[in-house]
Amino acid sequence: MRILHTSDWHLGKNLEGCSRMDEQEAFLKDFVEIVQENNIDMVVIAGDIYDNSNPPARAEKMFYDTLKKISASGERTTLVIAGNHDNPERLVAAGPLARDHGIIMVGTPKSVVSTGEYGNSRVLEAGEGFIEIQIKDEKAVILTVPYPSEKRLNEVLYGEMDEEEEKAKTYGDRIKTLFDRLGSRFKDDTINLVVSHLFTMGSEEAGSERNVQLGGSFIVDGGCFPEKAQYIALGHVHKPQLVPGTSKRARYSGSPLQYNKKEINFKKKCFIVDVKAHEECKIEEVEFKVYKPIEVWKCESIEAAIEKCEENKDKDCWVYLEITTDRYIGEDEIKKMKSAKKDILEIMPKIVGKDDEKFDVNSFSEKSFKDIFKEFYLKERKVEPQEEVVDLLLSIVSDKEGENEAN
Repeated sequence: MRILHTSDWHLGKNLEGCSRMDEQEAFLKDFVEIVQENNIDMVVIAGDIYDNSNPPARAEKMFYDTLKKISASGERTTLVIAGNHDNPERLVAAGPLARDHGIIMVGTPKSVVSTGEYGNSRVLEAGEGFIEIQIKDEKAVILTVPYPSEKRLNEVLYGEMDEEEEKAKTYGDRIKTLFDRLGSRFKDDTINLVVSHLFTMGSEEAGSERNVQLGGSFIVDGGCFPEKAQYIALGHVHKPQLVPGTSKRARYSGSPLQYNKKEINFKKKCFIVDVKAHEECKIEEVEFKVYKPIEVWKCESIEAAIEKCEENKDKDCWVYLEITTDRYIGEDEIKKMKSAKKDILEIMPKIVGKDDEKFDVNSFSEKSFKDIFKEFYLKERKVEPQEEVVDLLLSIVSDKEGENEAN
């Protein structure tokens, strides 16, 4: 069986308020070609399809159009699980319609997939957290554990431990209990796989993930996965990597786009896995294009920054502009940079050679609210506030004062 493992598409995600959907659409177009050119039998998408629980209509259309294309009228199987960003109920709402196209959607660890035909494949058996599927002449048992929040994990393990034992067990212990139970579904004559969306100990986050762990409490050990699992397809971490302590069986495919400036130093990819029953799987990496790179421009002066923006005005990239300067950056200088180069996400001055200025509280009575705000903004942000920001704040304050007078 030839499987393609991907995850963390985050359709609809913004970068500093700027839409990434044009890039995502370009990625999805290329992704369909990768699937078709590599004769994939099953595509596995390990969670975080969308960036939030209420995705834009365009993001949903992009997703469904892509599923339709990669399914090839049911000839190819697609397995989708929910991540911590997804709304499980909304994600699987199209499940009955998707079934004819060979698409299986799983929302929570407690979900039970219906048995029967899914396009040209067939789900032979299913229960909470597992399916046995036949694709062509191969059979596979797949443990499906979408994002297991504390509440969802408790629901699926309810009744398996007494109250005292439950209190003593950590989140990681309970995840291991779940996989120990589900691992009994593996068979000697089937391909045995795990698909989940969680955070494992020792994995390196990329910077744009929304934390699913609180103080380390939601981190699980790589040893929690069943020994009989031949491949473990994971989602959540945006940097492609192996999971320590899993003998290279467990991998994060990572996100397809650079979603944070910390992600510019490694390649985005997916994994193609060739696997047969009883045999060690063979894994191939496929790198994705960088559709619109994130760049950090470090300039030694305000003048150098303006010049760099003008020289690179036609370059298609997102820009974080770091400027070393001995003075504050004026609003007119900011306008010059942004009018020359589109897609500047942030201008970050690094003031050198001057001690931080402090407010003289006694002088507040001698200044207008507008002047106080502009002085505070300049001190905190190292740039002067744009007039529209000042006007917006003043209008809000004015409206509030009007309400107080009316009361």
